[in-house]
Amino acid sequence: MMTSRVKPWHGVMVATALPMNDDLSIDYDAYAGHCRWLVEGGCDGVVPNGSLGEYQTLTPEERAEVVRVAVAAVGGDRVMPGIAAYGALEARRWAEQAREAGCHAVMLLPPNAYRADERAVIGHYREAARAGLPVVAYNNPIDTKVDLTPALLARLHAEGLIVAVKEFSGDVRRAYEIAELAPGLDLLAGADDVLLELAVAGAAGWVAGYPNALPESCAALYRAATAGDLATALPLYRALHPLLRWDSKTVFVQAIKASMDLAGRRGGPCRPPRLPLAPEDEAAVRAATEKALAEGLR
Repeated sequence: MMTSRVKPWHGVMVATALPMNDDLSIDYDAYAGHCRWLVEGGCDGVVPNGSLGEYQTLTPEERAEVVRVAVAAVGGDRVMPGIAAYGALEARRWAEQAREAGCHAVMLLPPNAYRADERAVIGHYREAARAGLPVVAYNNPIDTKVDLTPALLARLHAEGLIVAVKEFSGDVRRAYEIAELAPGLDLLAGADDVLLELAVAGAAGWVAGYPNALPESCAALYRAATAGDLATALPLYRALHPLLRWDSKTVFVQAIKASMDLAGRRGGPCRPPRLPLAPEDEAAVRAATEKALAEGLR
């Protein structure tokens, strides 16, 4: 059962991990199957070429093919690619590629190799919006060092440059200020370990990491949380939280891929500069994943 979705960025949109072969080539067949499995498991769509998809390590040809594979697997209305790039012109070209592939929306970080001021951020989104697809902003001040504050998001929304924001600051208080300053801007939970808090605050979607390993339980959590069914949501959130919190750690890609492997999905290795999990982290992820699986989470 998938969540009811009014717009293509609503519901559980999984930031997909990218299955790799042992030689670090992309297993496109496994990726196509993974996208289908996520939708069949109750998720609403996929977000390829995010950080979880290791987009920074892909060639331009690989990055474009990942989008095409996802669209062929689940349909363009369920694919919202990340179009992050060093420059605004490149971000616009990725938006155009997504449009040509049949996608209905894209997700964009602010400039991620340049500590842009407000003027530069607005120019960046203005350029990407020229491709004609709805743009979901992605606020990750931890990694980009550029903070899309509620006031700045309101400016971007007022100009018609963004339709939603993936909020990854970790500050759940922002949900209410965003709603006050930009009432028509959709809030998407961006960090797995604050999903319940942002759902209660009115999130219209979740750009999620851990459904890569446990889609059915994560989708059930989202549905219960957004419906206000805390009797169902809170115990499920507590059971999942030892895993969800890894989404906010530096080694989130390795952790989620490790959980996928344990759950019988193809995660595989990561491309450099990411290294395998340190032994203590691997043990913690393994223990939390095995406990979740033993409790019937899936």
